[in-house]
Amino acid sequence: MKFAYYLVFVLWYLFSLLPLRVLYFFSDLLFIPLYYGFRYRGRIVRKNLVESFPDKDLKEIKAIERKFYHFFCDYVVEVIKMFSISQKEMKRRMVFTNLDEVRAELEKNDKKFCFLYLGHYCNWEYIASLTAWIPGMHGGQIYHRIYNQAFDELFLRLRGQFGGESILMKDTLRRILTLRKQDKRVMIGFISDQLPKWENMNHWTRFLNHDTSFFIGCERIAKQVDAALYYVDVERVKRGYYRATFRLMTLHPKEYPDYELTDMYARMLEKIIQREPAYWLWSHNRWKRTKEEWEQRINEKNHNL
Repeated sequence: MKFAYYLVFVLWYLFSLLPLRVLYFFSDLLFIPLYYGFRYRGRIVRKNLVESFPDKDLKEIKAIERKFYHFFCDYVVEVIKMFSISQKEMKRRMVFTNLDEVRAELEKNDKKFCFLYLGHYCNWEYIASLTAWIPGMHGGQIYHRIYNQAFDELFLRLRGQFGGESILMKDTLRRILTLRKQDKRVMIGFISDQLPKWENMNHWTRFLNHDTSFFIGCERIAKQVDAALYYVDVERVKRGYYRATFRLMTLHPKEYPDYELTDMYARMLEKIIQREPAYWLWSHNRWKRTKEEWEQRINEKNHNL
């Protein structure tokens, strides 16, 4: 496994030394077989788009689809570039616009924790560079382990190169309670638009024309440690450049009924996706578990008790 890790690391690192303009040339080449050839997860992408936008005709769906594959290829080479990118260059390409206002709000309200709701939108790996923008604060992100160990170690390296901590999802609460004992403000990102396993499904909401279940850990832990909650609105300014703006959701999560903050996150993410659909991760089989099957499982479980 270590051999695979070092082999891939060396190859990707050497490739990353090329200027991004050259890497984008390879991205354009990759797009051709990915979209016109074997169509990576093409059935899932088409199904997700058609079901999410029933008001769009096939021509519009194909235009979004094509733009998504173009962006996905750019995402791949941008991630590879992270193996050698400098902090200065990264801060040029991933800009956080209103951090001073956020920090002032946290200090004014004496908030130790700030949780950030994120989605698989634009280049989400670039968000890990946030730690370079918040000196004096402890930055981190919750992550779900990649099944391939070599790739898991590679992405942990990428996400931690600017000082941020990657916290394994199952260890989230334990680690946050430990951080609460430290004399630092803490800012942690939660990418919550993944598909939970059956045992982690608790609530469903309408999202992109689907009944959808989200991870609710961000909301639950925010209430437990009284964290401020922000949604990070990311825009692709142009090829290779992104801008993130922090949208305040609440400074007082305990005032909200259960699941209301998760629903608020779903609405905000949905609005961003509808603004520019191509930059969301449509190749993820997001709706393979349905509310109907979940209800059936609950009924069967209750019947067997």
